[in-house]
Amino acid sequence: MTMLVSGLVLFFLVHLLPTLPAVRAALVSRLGRGAYSGVFSLLSLIGLVLIVMGYAQMQGQGRGNPELWAPPIWIRHLVLLLMIPAVVLLVAAYVPSRVRTAVGHPMLAAVTIWAFAHLLANGDLASVLLFGGFLAFAVYDRISVGRRAALGPLGNAQGGVLQDALVIAAGLGTYMIILFWAHGKFIGVPLLP
Repeated sequence: MTMLVSGLVLFFLVHLLPTLPAVRAALVSRLGRGAYSGVFSLLSLIGLVLIVMGYAQMQGQGRGNPELWAPPIWIRHLVLLLMIPAVVLLVAAYVPSRVRTAVGHPMLAAVTIWAFAHLLANGDLASVLLFGGFLAFAVYDRISVGRRAALGPLGNAQGGVLQDALVIAAGLGTYMIILFWAHGKFIGVPLLP
C-alpha cells in the first residue's frame, strides 16, 4: 500500500501547483518555465509509475487489499455506459470543438466520470484509494478552476459540426479499442467475455 499511496501523494502534490498561482509563479520564476515544466512532468511520471506499480502490487496481496464492498453484477453495464462520455470528453480536451467549449474543461470532466465509474465497479481498498483519490482531486481541481485562470482560455468553438463529429467519432473509436482490446491487454482486466 505504501507504493500506491506514495505515488498518489506525489502525483496530486505536483498537480496542486497549478491551483496555487503564487507558489507556481515563484517556482517558474526561480527555475524558468522550461525547467519547471520538465520537473513537473518528471515528478508526474514518477508518481504515475508508483501508482501503477503500487496498484498492481496491492491487487496481488489478498488480505492486504480487503474488499470493502461487493459491487452488484449489473453495475458493470452502467460503468460501460458511463465510460462512453468519459472517453469522448478525453478526446475533446485535445481537439478544438464546440464540445470542448460547452464543457469548459473536458479533461477534468472525463477524469471525474472515469473515477466515479471505476469506484462503482471496484470495492477493494486499492481501487478506493486510486479512483477515490482521482475523483476527489478532479472535483477539487474543477472547483479551483472557477477561482483562477490557470488553465487559460480553451478557445472558441472552432470547426462547427465537423469538429464536433470528429471528436465524437474519435472518442467512440477510442472507446471501442479500449472495450475490445486495450483494457484487457494493458490493464489485465478484459471488459467483455
